[in-house]
Amino acid sequence: MSDAAIKAKTGKDWHQWFAILDKEAAKKMSHKEIAEYLYEKRGVPGWWSQMVTVTYEQERGLRDRHKKADGYAVSASKTFEVPIRVLYEYWIDDKLRSKWLKDGIAIRKATANKSIRITWSDDTHVDVYFYEKGVSKCQVAVQQTKLASSAQVERNRARWKTALDRLTRIL
Repeated sequence: MSDAAIKAKTGKDWHQWFAILDKEAAKKMSHKEIAEYLYEKRGVPGWWSQMVTVTYEQERGLRDRHKKADGYAVSASKTFEVPIRVLYEYWIDDKLRSKWLKDGIAIRKATANKSIRITWSDDTHVDVYFYEKGVSKCQVAVQQTKLASSAQVERNRARWKTALDRLTRIL
């Protein structure tokens, strides 16, 4: 996120936030303590206090990139030249999905043409979101969480790129 964007939403740029947090010895604080300090003492709105906290932790070497509270996460997205209902069917229907995605999955929850919650064969979680971009155009956004390491992030990033490219060719 740019300095201009963070300043517009919080009143300070990254350099200013890092200086404030360094002065408060935030390197010795937990994630929760930093976020609470920003929210309660500095008036930073909830989501933005989390954004500043995570970015500070990454910048100061306290948190790996892509790491969240429950492990690492990776995201991928792609736009397709098909109606959203067609794309959704290629995710929800086992036979259609097997044409482009070979891994075993368990669907936990699905909302037609909106989202699918999946448990992957390795017990990681995959959230899939569908966005209409016109009558015959849509986008899928995939986020896989609970990954064990940054190395697993990179392997899964490559896996999703390959899978979504394969789906593009099929559609």
